[in-house]
Amino acid sequence: MEGGELGDDTGAMERVSAHSTGAPVEWEADVVLRDGTVAHVRPITPDDAEGIRHFHSLQSAESIYLRFFAPLRELSDRDIHRFTHVDHHDRVALVATLDGEIIGIGRYDRIDPRSAEVAFNISDHYQGKGIGSVMLEHLAAIAQEMGINRFVAEVLPQNRKMLTVFKEAGYEVTHHIEDGVVEVSFDISPTEQSKAVQLSREHRAEARSMHTILFPERVAIIGASRREESIGALVMRNILAAGYQGELYPIHRVAEQIQGVPAYPSIHDVPHPVDLAIVVVPAAQAVDVVKDCGKAGVKALLVLSAGFAEAGEEGIRLQEKLRRRVRRAGMRIVGPNSFGIVNNDPAVRLNATLASVIPSKGRLGLFAQSGALGVAVLASAARRGLGISVFASAGNRVDVSGNDLMQYWIDDQETDTVGLYLESMGNPRKFSRIARALAAVKPVVVVSSGVSSFAAPPGHRTRVTNVPPQAFRALLRQAGVIRVENVHQLFDVAQLTLHQPLPKGDRVAIVGNSDALGALSASACLSWGLKVTHGPVSLQPQASAEEFAAALDAAFADPEVDSVVAAFIPPLVTPDEEVHMAVRNIVADYEKPCVATFLGMRGVGDGLSYEQGGVRRSVPAYSMPEDGIRALNAVTRYALWRQRDRGTPVAPVGIDRLRAESLIEGYLAGSPEGRALTREEARELLSAYGIRVWPAVEVSGVDAAVAAATELTFPVILKSTSPVVRHQPGLVGVRGDLVDAEAVRDAHASLSQRLGPLGADRFVVQRMAVPGVSCVIRASEDPLFGPVVSFSVAGPPTELLGDVAHRIPPLTDVDVTDLIDGVKAAPLLSGHRGAAPVHRAALADLIARLSVLADDHPELSSVELNPVNAWTGGVDVLGAEVVVRPALVRKDPGRRRMT
Repeated sequence: MEGGELGDDTGAMERVSAHSTGAPVEWEADVVLRDGTVAHVRPITPDDAEGIRHFHSLQSAESIYLRFFAPLRELSDRDIHRFTHVDHHDRVALVATLDGEIIGIGRYDRIDPRSAEVAFNISDHYQGKGIGSVMLEHLAAIAQEMGINRFVAEVLPQNRKMLTVFKEAGYEVTHHIEDGVVEVSFDISPTEQSKAVQLSREHRAEARSMHTILFPERVAIIGASRREESIGALVMRNILAAGYQGELYPIHRVAEQIQGVPAYPSIHDVPHPVDLAIVVVPAAQAVDVVKDCGKAGVKALLVLSAGFAEAGEEGIRLQEKLRRRVRRAGMRIVGPNSFGIVNNDPAVRLNATLASVIPSKGRLGLFAQSGALGVAVLASAARRGLGISVFASAGNRVDVSGNDLMQYWIDDQETDTVGLYLESMGNPRKFSRIARALAAVKPVVVVSSGVSSFAAPPGHRTRVTNVPPQAFRALLRQAGVIRVENVHQLFDVAQLTLHQPLPKGDRVAIVGNSDALGALSASACLSWGLKVTHGPVSLQPQASAEEFAAALDAAFADPEVDSVVAAFIPPLVTPDEEVHMAVRNIVADYEKPCVATFLGMRGVGDGLSYEQGGVRRSVPAYSMPEDGIRALNAVTRYALWRQRDRGTPVAPVGIDRLRAESLIEGYLAGSPEGRALTREEARELLSAYGIRVWPAVEVSGVDAAVAAATELTFPVILKSTSPVVRHQPGLVGVRGDLVDAEAVRDAHASLSQRLGPLGADRFVVQRMAVPGVSCVIRASEDPLFGPVVSFSVAGPPTELLGDVAHRIPPLTDVDVTDLIDGVKAAPLLSGHRGAAPVHRAALADLIARLSVLADDHPELSSVELNPVNAWTGGVDVLGAEVVVRPALVRKDPGRRRMT
């Protein structure tokens, strides 16, 4: 089996390959290179011997000398054996392949317990694509898993390319020259700079691959047809009608031309390299078509054909075969079962969709997954008069997803607002970090219908998840994304963000000419948490245009106002057009947003368009004030997020990662399926991250309880561990403030009598904590989301009301603060009704430690700190439960990897 056929962690072929080499599955990865093409990275195998010889034979004499410091025109059998036989621990080697051919080799050899020598050899024909940087990232991540934290390398001074790879990786590199060789050394532990470099490279590569798809100079239609009613004919008509500016090549076995455009029998007969091939052949033929496209050097594919995973088991197998073939050839693919793509850039004018009429050019970028939703999204945008820059439908999302489009939109100067209709999500962690980067520069509006229940539509490749919908909503808030419930609301928000400035705060003025409409608007503002600081102002029915203008001007000029709601009904005297004109003219004088409603008035038309500071804007008009105010609230919350300090990543001191890793390995050694840790094991593991769990002694019998209390020192508590009483409200199974042995004996007798057989003499003794607020802090490893950290106030708020806040690591200090404040019971922590406030800094530090622990170790299936006693002097962790299981392959690991 050739590694180039392998993909992500969902295919059986990958599992076979990984086990056959003895290397972990997660070491295999498809990665996007600097030029947007795709390479496969995998562990080397003994079967690569001939591939290595072929690779070496194609290298220049200079490259061979720079790698081996000698003119080795041929590799000996001994060298080949040493290169291809590694133990995947002290000696690790990776190859990068494209279409099954090795294009890069990277390896490390351990030289002592904490360091290893690293070396690379990149094909002369693929230099400059970033292969060396990718392999360094992957080897560094693997080495850290093996307890190595430092790389060294010997490089000839003239090998500037390799020296640059080390220098630009974001590590602190030291080097010195000895005997004419540069000896390089650097710590491979991730730093903020190295992480930033890695993410920046990933962003540039994935954005570049999207640019290839969206700005093709040459497009081929495979499946073009002379039958007017066929999909191939429809797509071609749409491309021609839109005025596509590039070269179009219909592919047809016998036709000389289609719709007046010269046709070609096969993709191999096209006279120039094709950037994008649009595939509209039956699903059963698609894999062979993709194979031909790969051999012809096609850069990317748009597969409109249906009949894949959405069609059942056979379709699933066909889709997986398609995916492997595309990845093997190094191409990107949109689809299958895609509705198509649109790029309204005048230099492109590409409408490669099934929609004959599309919105005009504008500054809204749109992404939808299924074809049906693509129709709805484009139609809604057209009805609203909202122009689009780029539209894409991912279909079954076998490769290109919303994450890829967001990478492109981060730098796209033609897109001001992004709208995403998501039915499922394959990689929430990656979505979160890319969306956060995009939202920092432009609004991101997400319709999350199916995602809220995590039920993937047919054809979508994703994992099951155990987290509640609140966790997904928390992820969106954490990333600064504007979440809406439907397409209607998406465009309500887009109208505002595209045509008005962002508000600077949440203070609102209301101006209208109806008391009822003003009261309705004020009520809507208050229900959304906006502050009405001006009005509602209600003009008289006979008000003149000048009075309308004066009232609006006073509202905008008020320094206590950040946004204005204008809600009017038909005036008795002033013509509708003059009211529209008054609104437009006043809004144009201020850098404050306005949402308007003209209930029962004649059409606004273009009367509310204006120019401000060289930017063309208009006042968005809504059918009802509630629609505009809901949109205004969403945009206000986003604007406040933009203004906030993002915080700094939490980095608690006193953490021993290697000790924790060793402990976890030991816990799993005898339990390959995983298990719950004992009380003492949990205490030992948590202590490696500076989390101190109070000792608690399990006792059987009253004498043992007294002995334990004496050892722990009084006062103590005695509590039942029976699962029957554990979650009952109140202190059913607990006796506290036991100050001496007699008190312990009385408590033991009382609980035993009250609980009877339920208690079964299942008690623990623990020191009595000072009065405080009991909290619960959890971390769980989810198959889809990865680590999820939760916080709540213990008791009824958690168990009855579900008042639990969630965040997705890695966290910043601001994220931790938001997590604590995210529960409705948060006032209990701040001194509710005269109680002493808790030590917020200590509570935040504890949450930070648990979040880093969960992020570092995917083997931690769940960690629950319960109860955590938060009080004025600090926090006391009184109980902890930990479950360990073999680690899942995370969807967003610490190395570049396509999903």
